[in-house]
Amino acid sequence: MDEITFDQFEAVDIRIGTVIEAVVPEWSHWVIRMKVDLGPEIGIKQAFSGIMKFYKPEDLVGKQFPFVVNLKPKTIGQDKELSEVMMIMCVPKDDEETKPILFKLSKRVVNGCKVR
Repeated sequence: MDEITFDQFEAVDIRIGTVIEAVVPEWSHWVIRMKVDLGPEIGIKQAFSGIMKFYKPEDLVGKQFPFVVNLKPKTIGQDKELSEVMMIMCVPKDDEETKPILFKLSKRVVNGCKVR
């Protein structure tokens, strides 16, 4: 395992966002495209997650999850759509058969709330 410095860790900006829309793109059989409300400072961003094998779009809408908001956007799929933020979840390393665990907040918070 590679170690990182505390400064490197502090550079990761994790915020809580509410999934306001979730759909499976026509070109996909494994990812869900989400529109995420990350509050007035960040706005609405698009995220993709390869969790369709275990979750349906309706399982995500209206729920809050942590997202890394300061990663460089990445193109996804044949339509080259932009994934602007990354959802954080628990996934066993190199195990595509175990259902990922989505983080559940104990209560609702304001969209854009920082995770420390």
